[in-house]
Amino acid sequence: MNNIITGKVHSFQSLGAVDGPGLRFVVFLQGCPYTCPYCHNPDTKSYSGGEEYTVEDIVKKALRFKPYFGKKGGVTLSGGEPLVQAEFAAQLFEALHKEGINTALDTAGAYPTQAVKAVLRNTDTVLCDIKFPTDEQYKKYIGTSLETTLAFVEACNQADTDIVIRHVIVPGLTDGADSVKAVAALAKRAKNLSKIELLPFHKMCMEKYERLGLEFPLKDTPECDAATIEKLKQYIQDI
Repeated sequence: MNNIITGKVHSFQSLGAVDGPGLRFVVFLQGCPYTCPYCHNPDTKSYSGGEEYTVEDIVKKALRFKPYFGKKGGVTLSGGEPLVQAEFAAQLFEALHKEGINTALDTAGAYPTQAVKAVLRNTDTVLCDIKFPTDEQYKKYIGTSLETTLAFVEACNQADTDIVIRHVIVPGLTDGADSVKAVAALAKRAKNLSKIELLPFHKMCMEKYERLGLEFPLKDTPECDAATIEKLKQYIQDI
């Protein structure tokens, strides 16, 4: 493998059950450019944090858990925003595939540069967040454009990659029927869309914000209950 580089890793999760198909070894990369008001990993945002790892380091760690992966499990790359380190992610996924390990990418999407396209060549499943249904909301709350995420979805189409669209339901912000319908319509742009997941907003991250001395933007927003998620699922049933 040419041009071996290191990646900045925030942390690892040995066996995650909600980070893609099956049981997953989850690698949280450091660094994120977005300003999501409900971010639950604020400690991964800084580009100055994290610890340096080589591709070989992480593959060795992943191989220890391979017996638990079964037919569907594998390694998920999350963050932060893993595509901030796209070159490293591409090398890691290529090395994991050589070991017969399934790969998943948990991302908010990024403009499909050549490095991002290289990541997708060895990605089995993409877990892509669509934060809001309009470009205006993206620019206001996320600090980027909806078109960037949609361009990434099109890159997944070109790579023939399976994709799961995720959307966080925040009371008073994204819990309207029309909003969910609009997100579902955007999700249908994905050629290999397997499902849409509606994720309930929660505040389990409050301790992290307090530890970092940061103000949680949605501290006064109520958490999303299961009944709301079930009610909104009717708008994505035809997926």
